[in-house]
Amino acid sequence: MKKIRWGILGTGFIASKLAEALISLDDCTLAAVASRDAGRAKEFAEKYNIEKYYGSYGELSEDPDIDVVYVAVPHTGHKDATELCLRNRKAVLCEKPFTINSRETEELIRLAKENNVFLMEAMWTKFLPASLQVKKWIKEGRIGKVRHIKANFGFYNEFDPDSRLYNPELGGGALLDLGIYPITYATFLLDSMPERVYSCAEIGRSGVDEQNVVILQFRDGILADLSSAVSAALGRDALIAGEKGIIVVDWFWMATRARLYDNGYNLIEEFHEPFRTNGYEYEAEEVNRCLREGLLESPHVPLEDTLSIMKIMDGIRSSWGLVYPGEQGK
Repeated sequence: MKKIRWGILGTGFIASKLAEALISLDDCTLAAVASRDAGRAKEFAEKYNIEKYYGSYGELSEDPDIDVVYVAVPHTGHKDATELCLRNRKAVLCEKPFTINSRETEELIRLAKENNVFLMEAMWTKFLPASLQVKKWIKEGRIGKVRHIKANFGFYNEFDPDSRLYNPELGGGALLDLGIYPITYATFLLDSMPERVYSCAEIGRSGVDEQNVVILQFRDGILADLSSAVSAALGRDALIAGEKGIIVVDWFWMATRARLYDNGYNLIEEFHEPFRTNGYEYEAEEVNRCLREGLLESPHVPLEDTLSIMKIMDGIRSSWGLVYPGEQGK
């Protein structure tokens, strides 16, 4: 079996996580890395024993030996980096948020289809064994009809207008960086997009949302109460309440454990499965599988869902009046 050869654009924390996952898999090779700083690319390559390193994204995207590229650059660079790879007919796994807005997402989807190239958002939470178990319990009716989903993802960071989290030039704020997780999680568990969306936010000193609350209303009266913050430690757990029981998921976005209770909070069943590596191996395995089968998108993270989530976040930001500098005038 020919090993799938990966390249990585970016050398930050998230790039390191996928690198660790890739080198743990037998059916692929981490063959190249690129950074706009050749020195950083070299250091990254030496750390992970990568054959090639480049001082520009364009060089990696043109490497004929690379099958798929992981885009791990800052949010505002996702669109241009992914477009570069797609135009060079490289399959792409692009980190979340897929782009800054739905217009950019639509452009990338169109380009992928025009070039007949695989494209997927790196929403790793959807592939975790604990996430799949929670969805299985729901589909089996273990908690009856779902009534309510509650999920929070927030932590406290000292205010720094130049940091990625607070800088509007870098797509900062809680919604795109953290809020995308609970929104995606709710729609993933229900296999449905909401009928109505309500939200409010605290727009901070640098002009981005430091914290927010989003309410999604689904058909059949299901509500999702979702919060995210970069300036408050909200916790990172999820609760799914049904007519017959409750599911509690610790650190839902990177979960290894989930617990099933009846409505009296008596424990019925517990699921616990540690990651084989660090959790990123599951999405990498999905990309490898799709490429071997000749698929142009993953059935588990369809491009239609990625676009729908981006449209939801566009609407939320619009209601707050939050426009990023790169979007102005477009």
